[in-house]
Amino acid sequence: MSDETLLPGGVLALSAAAAGRLIDAGSGDAALLYLQLLRAGRVQAGEADRAALRWDAARLEAAQKTLLQGGLIRAGAPAPAAAPPLEPPPPEYTTADLNQELADGTSLFSGLVAEVERRLGKVLSVADLKTLYTLYDYQALPAEVILLLVSWCIEEHVRKYGPGQLPRMSTIRRQGQAWKSRGIDTAEAAEEFLRRRAALDTSEGRLLALVGITGRRATDRERPYLERWLEWGFGDEVIRLAYERTLFQKQNMNWNYMNSILKSWQGKGLRTLAEIEARDSRAPARVQSAQPQDPRPSAAPGEAERRVREDLDRMRAFMRQQKAQEGGDGHGV
Repeated sequence: MSDETLLPGGVLALSAAAAGRLIDAGSGDAALLYLQLLRAGRVQAGEADRAALRWDAARLEAAQKTLLQGGLIRAGAPAPAAAPPLEPPPPEYTTADLNQELADGTSLFSGLVAEVERRLGKVLSVADLKTLYTLYDYQALPAEVILLLVSWCIEEHVRKYGPGQLPRMSTIRRQGQAWKSRGIDTAEAAEEFLRRRAALDTSEGRLLALVGITGRRATDRERPYLERWLEWGFGDEVIRLAYERTLFQKQNMNWNYMNSILKSWQGKGLRTLAEIEARDSRAPARVQSAQPQDPRPSAAPGEAERRVREDLDRMRAFMRQQKAQEGGDGHGV
């Protein structure tokens, strides 16, 4: 390193006002902490700064308090989030591992393989079997949850890409990891998730029309908003009102802004148009504009729910059959 970079101003820029406040504070520790924060590009001290300065927690807290009192940092500024711990990679399963599991008479994996192959309409490759076994063994998803996951992935793939298009096992694995992280790892949780999605499938076209979108399906970015608004229990008039207010403020559809309006009403316990008109002074007396109708037919009421129920019935019948079997079927890789 060149000696020039060690001269004042060679690396960090400190304003005269900040320097004056540090001098007025008369605290060497506060000055050191300020330089550390300046170097690290942070606005609040944390464990990394304590370690860099080799201080104990009390010394760090005292120096930070001095900086707060001098107006050099702001109270309540968010501390930098600690990096989440890295999840260990899944084990590298071998063909021998798969054969051992498939030959185990007490394991449901052999029957799970057969049912997944039936639903995907193909024989699973060794790589596919390893992917499926990762969900079953490493992710510890029960067989019935994996079956519901596969069925859901198939429906989602058809919805996006058209009839006859089936997902790859890599897609199923990715969605399985997402289910696991969201706590959808029991049959009950999976059933509830699928029922919510069925309700969204039934209502999607109508909800999109309320926000001025017709003739297409919701995108992956839009669907979580629609699902959330349904969960909050808002009626069509309230959603339309939030949309009109969004247009007034933003001049076009802004999903985040509209969601913030509905989230505010939800937090205040306002569910109906009458409640909003009575307690929200900014709301107009009534929704003036006509609500557009989506010419694209939505799923018939109850149709999506029926599909979920039928799939659950098939899954339960499969599980009863598997648990009643004695021994393995000799299926090997």
